[in-house]
Amino acid sequence: MGYFDYAWSIRDRIGEELITTLYMLAISAVFAALFGLILGLILVVTDRGRILENKVLYSVLDKITNTFRAIPFVILLALIAPITKAIVQTRIGPTAAIVPLVFSTVPFFAKQVEQALAEVDPGVIEAAEAMGKSPFEIIVSVYLREGLPSLIRAGSITLISLLGLTAMAGLIGAGGIGDLAISLGYQRYKDDVVIVSVILILIIVFIIQGVANILIRKTSH
Repeated sequence: MGYFDYAWSIRDRIGEELITTLYMLAISAVFAALFGLILGLILVVTDRGRILENKVLYSVLDKITNTFRAIPFVILLALIAPITKAIVQTRIGPTAAIVPLVFSTVPFFAKQVEQALAEVDPGVIEAAEAMGKSPFEIIVSVYLREGLPSLIRAGSITLISLLGLTAMAGLIGAGGIGDLAISLGYQRYKDDVVIVSVILILIIVFIIQGVANILIRKTSH
């Protein structure tokens, strides 16, 4: 294998860490998508001039969201460690990393959702209101349907950002391909491990972006 001899010799370890990264990415993405979408929808419909305008609720949620977005992930890991312990009964490992990953990603995705749905044509919303549709029906049939391409785009951006955070989750022993690149590649001067890790991460990014582009084309109208 030449230059990649060491990386080839630990190929099983690389495979295991890749699976760990995909595990953290997938589980965190599901929870972040669910809570982020709900929070983003609430922010959209309670904003000024929207169908469920509520200045107090919007102001509180907006400030909480922006506060969590401003906290660096490495600090968040330590800050919510007691919550992580209470939820998953441990502070270390890939499962423990999912909790701070979700806490960090939900506000990011919520703001992406808010921006995406804020672009929905107000005329379509007004038409739905004139037809006597309830706020829930407007959310489902107008906001979510009309804003679907933008939501998919926001989701892909969030997933790629989340993938980057999984590397920092190695600080609490979560492992993963990003942590492998640092601990076994960079710190031990095994450049081939770093290169292989980066290639694998890029492949994941390209897959995410490729699937998102296909879905955006199919849902755009």
